[in-house]
Amino acid sequence: MTAPRQDPLRDPRFFADPYPTYDRLREGCPVQRIPTGSGGHHAYLITGHREAREAFTDPRLSKDTARFFADRPSQRDLHPAISRNMLASDPPAHTRHRRVATRLFTTGRVRELRPFITRVVDDLTATWQPGTDIDLVADLAIPLPVTVVCELLGVPAADRASLAAWSHDLFDATDTARIDAASHRIGDYLTDMIDGSPDHWFVRDCAAGGLDRDETVSLAALLLVAGHETTTHFIGNAVLALLRNPEAFDRLVRDPDLIPGALDELLRFDSPISVATFRHSTQDLRVGDTDIPAGYPVLISPGAANRDPSRFPDPNRLDLDRDASAHLSFGHGIHRCPGAPLARAEAEITLRTLLTRFPNTRLTIPPHSLPWRPTRLTHGLTTLPLTLA
Repeated sequence: MTAPRQDPLRDPRFFADPYPTYDRLREGCPVQRIPTGSGGHHAYLITGHREAREAFTDPRLSKDTARFFADRPSQRDLHPAISRNMLASDPPAHTRHRRVATRLFTTGRVRELRPFITRVVDDLTATWQPGTDIDLVADLAIPLPVTVVCELLGVPAADRASLAAWSHDLFDATDTARIDAASHRIGDYLTDMIDGSPDHWFVRDCAAGGLDRDETVSLAALLLVAGHETTTHFIGNAVLALLRNPEAFDRLVRDPDLIPGALDELLRFDSPISVATFRHSTQDLRVGDTDIPAGYPVLISPGAANRDPSRFPDPNRLDLDRDASAHLSFGHGIHRCPGAPLARAEAEITLRTLLTRFPNTRLTIPPHSLPWRPTRLTHGLTTLPLTLA
């Protein structure tokens, strides 16, 4: 195996279509050392499905970012509360955080939210008419999850657009200054809101679960940012996949009750999470056939694992009859996304609305002209122009 000489995840072509790069890397070796950035640093990238599942559950791969960077100089200036959540911690701290977060997204609670989600979708699409040009991302895929999460957290309607913009900046991996500034805007806003709302059910649930003030702020920020960005890309990628596969689109138009069962395959086919959040090796370990020394960042790619032909035959084909329940778009193990039921509900209601009201919708511009976010963490469109019909 020959390691790449340059970071393969920073090529502009990768942002638009990461799958040829993932295929090439996986064929070389499903776990391999790659350069990251231009400073001579390296990480281990996991592109195989079996190896990704294995890594997701290996306790020697830590999520404790503070531990990794403790002795490393940094020019970053993130808000201190932003990193005190379950995405940046290991048990037992992670266990406390996750216990609280999981209660927020039980099947029963999401079921209770469905009428509200439907009203939000109806409100956002109220002026849509056949023949109208829309941007699905800006007009629906961004405001829907922001509105739902803000409703959960008690954020006033007048402040939601600002929080959405800051959340967008926090995921803008091309500009660290904007990321840091956005983290302070979100952290300061949520701190003030939580301090002023001690009787809100979310604040009470966090306190009852043993979370302190900064941990409560950090969990709120995680729900806002992660829930917003990933669901936005889930919706955009799913609609684009169906438009580029007219037989699948038409099948769901004819029978919208198939939509819930199609969500796993849509998530597998084009995952909103391309590379999972930061992990590092705390001990020497072996993943698949590759030895990983202690002290290295480890990048697990759900996007690559979901296209692994050893797990999903003919993986580059969208197949609504496929059992895709083993996809890794929501992660695996103790760090599996607790908000998955809510994301699925939002995507299902959006697809049902679009396909039943506008069954002949088409792309306004050619697929190769669509703009994609320039980040390796998520895979999603910046705009999705559609002509409703």
